[in-house]
Amino acid sequence: MFDSLSDKLKRVIRDLRGQGKVTEVHIEAAMREIRLALLEADVNYKVVK
Repeated sequence: MFDSLSDKLKRVIRDLRGQGKVTEVHIEAAMREIRLALLEADVNYKVVK
């Protein structure tokens, strides 16, 4: 479970770092991916929100 969460978070950060210029759209997409990863790791919805 933690390996999967860690891998997903690393991927999100790697994708952000790969952008030439980080915009609000990139941040929103990254936050969405992080929320989904946390929910898949069974983190409480209220905590994720």
